[in-house]
Amino acid sequence: MPARIKRRLSALIAAATLLLAVAPVSAAENMLESGDFVIHYNALPTTLLSAEVARGYGITRSANRALLNVSVQRRGDDGSSAATNAVVKAAATNPNGQRQDLRPRRVQEGEAIYYLAEARISPQDTLLFELEITPDGTPQPVRLQFQQEFFPEQ
Repeated sequence: MPARIKRRLSALIAAATLLLAVAPVSAAENMLESGDFVIHYNALPTTLLSAEVARGYGITRSANRALLNVSVQRRGDDGSSAATNAVVKAAATNPNGQRQDLRPRRVQEGEAIYYLAEARISPQDTLLFELEITPDGTPQPVRLQFQQEFFPEQ
């Protein structure tokens, strides 16, 4: 995959994380600390991706699709952190109770590791995401939920 596409996706993910962190909702809703691990997560309409980036990562760019992004970092004793592998399971449920089992896939860019999954959405949809994350070397999964509104037409 061309380095230019990788840089664009990294920049988009970083920008999305930054936007979510400064939004009116608490940034804590997009990050969870559990033991030695920090889990970052967000979801956004795939229409925010350029066609080139979406194509490069095999992501369907559509007003009817959302992208779930999860990353897991292990904190070191010295305060540093490093991306770590994990088993990530995810599901999304809309207000009508329709549940989608998502299939996160691992994407690595240099030292960074992301788990990406797509979910179907309707215009002005809200999804409840349920995540079960088991970082490498840990016996118990970390479970979390978050709700995200989507306005993909805007």
